[in-house]
Amino acid sequence: MAKGDVHTTWDSDNERWANRREGNTRASSTHNGKADASERGQQLARNTGSEWLGHRKADGQINERNTYGTDPHPPRG
Repeated sequence: MAKGDVHTTWDSDNERWANRREGNTRASSTHNGKADASERGQQLARNTGSEWLGHRKADGQINERNTYGTDPHPPRG
């Protein structure tokens, strides 16, 4: 993954959803709901042509992703 991809994750310390760019320690934005956080995270990724990755609250695993810009691994066919 390229540096600058946006991850939407649950921040248990602050009890909020957070969007963080890879390589940054501070959150770009925080939200009460996952839908709002995901929407903003995707917008951030679109603005820079990077990838957006959504994580599950329960275990932190990636369960959603979208690539904006050049996809390094496009689907076949």
